[in-house]
Amino acid sequence: MTVQQIDRPADIPESAIEGDPRWWRTAVIYQIYPRSFADGNGDGTGDLAGVRSRLPYLRELGVDALWFTPWYVSPLADGGYDVADYRAIDPAFGSLEDAERLIAEARKLGIRTIVDVVPNHVSEEHPWFRAALAAAPGSPERARFWFHPGRGERGERMPTDWVSNFGGPTWTRTTNPNGMPGEWYLHLFSAEQPDLNWNHPDVRREFEDVLAFWFDRGAAGVRIDSAALLVKDATLPEIPADPRPGEHPNTDRDELHDIYRGWRAVADRYADPKALVGELWIPDLERFARYLRPDELHTAFNFDFLARPWEALALRASIDETLAAHAPAGAPATWLLSNHDVTRPVTRYGRTDSSFAFLAKRRGTPTDASLGRRRARAAALLVAALPGSLYIYQGDELGLDEVEDLPVELLRDPMHFRSGGVDPGRDGCRVPLPWSGKASPFGFSPADASGEPWLPQPKHWAKMTVEAQNADPGSMLNLYRAALRIRKETPGLRDDRFAWLDGPADVLAFQRGDAFVAFTNLGPSPVPPPADAQLLIASHDLIDGRLPSDATGWWRRREPTDGAA
Repeated sequence: MTVQQIDRPADIPESAIEGDPRWWRTAVIYQIYPRSFADGNGDGTGDLAGVRSRLPYLRELGVDALWFTPWYVSPLADGGYDVADYRAIDPAFGSLEDAERLIAEARKLGIRTIVDVVPNHVSEEHPWFRAALAAAPGSPERARFWFHPGRGERGERMPTDWVSNFGGPTWTRTTNPNGMPGEWYLHLFSAEQPDLNWNHPDVRREFEDVLAFWFDRGAAGVRIDSAALLVKDATLPEIPADPRPGEHPNTDRDELHDIYRGWRAVADRYADPKALVGELWIPDLERFARYLRPDELHTAFNFDFLARPWEALALRASIDETLAAHAPAGAPATWLLSNHDVTRPVTRYGRTDSSFAFLAKRRGTPTDASLGRRRARAAALLVAALPGSLYIYQGDELGLDEVEDLPVELLRDPMHFRSGGVDPGRDGCRVPLPWSGKASPFGFSPADASGEPWLPQPKHWAKMTVEAQNADPGSMLNLYRAALRIRKETPGLRDDRFAWLDGPADVLAFQRGDAFVAFTNLGPSPVPPPADAQLLIASHDLIDGRLPSDATGWWRRREPTDGAA
């Protein structure tokens, strides 16, 4: 399989967004899970030295920014999303100086850095929570969290029956110094992640200071984890069976907007443009759009698209709904196929049910690897052609599959353990990347490494290393490189213009700008290309000039038009 592509126009700069004060609107953002990207010191765990050594690879790939999942000091009860110190790098990854050096070196290559902030909760090892446990009920230290005496005559019942995002209860009871049961504390995730009380001024002030700390060190933005969960109804009511918009006691509370207006004020103090990116799982589109008002967040993740099945009507509906949700605020849409929480596309798209839902994950679900890889290639070109910013999770550009046969004793994810083993967890998409060689560690660690990769890599990844794919013109990696280069060089892909084109119901056909056309064929039969157009790239070879099933092609019209809805 070959990749057809246009010549590079002489008037397009190396980085089309480098001088753009609204760079996040069209950026290609690459997500790095530090433990699994590259190991620089040979201990089997990825680190910042490893990332620095691979910056040339990321530049060649064509990304504009890097988003790092939490790299802070953490006991790793939830893969780093249990933060003990926001102003220090976990020693497993390096030091604060290493982070500063990485941010600066990446920027010299035209690559910005986005850091992850987890404002809903902290680690149980955070100094604030340790002080709260040591303090008495009603103390100022406990006021920064959600401590409660419990229900029942002796407080033996949990304050609410809310269910954790990881399954199980959301309250854990403390033990008093005399050994007697004490107060309960709230955690919407694991017990090792106590929720902060955002009604407390200390909490608001602390996180605004954390933003400034990282902006001062060159970070270009922050990704806000669980951005809709920070504020709770202080009366702690039970969750209604079908809550109306804004009625949920711990999700999408109206008070959140004042918090993010404060964050936006911090970001706007800097001459170098900063971006606030929210992780928002909010089905109500009108309420979703409120977070994107001009004085709040710059953009937010679109999880709806990645959760949809590989079906034309479902994907088209998601595209329409996403663009409609962002339009009132004039905010850019975001597109992604996976992240560090989600089953990889190659595996997901090969299943009978190709949609994604956390509650539906089960170990041993069969998949057609060949079909999944074909669809993942098509999906990569589809999302890269849509208006807005594009997120790529590390390894998707290599076509890595979900590792679903990890030994149970090696699993780390609390979602697996809190489900009683029913949920296979998220470790399968977090396995260390393969860079080179024929056997583990596949270049993830140096040749003289002292430790094995923290999760084992499958043997068949020998054919999927960066080294192997570099030599294959039709590889997934070279498809991504070519697509991102065309995306950067094509004027019609750098604005918001988008129009559906007439065609069969199982073909997603649209035009961007005056001349760019994309077709994704989800039907069973090949379809003809647009008339009088030059093929730029296709996820699979055309058959007698037609686009085959489960494939995407990009074309440039020889005679520009306004498109047709």
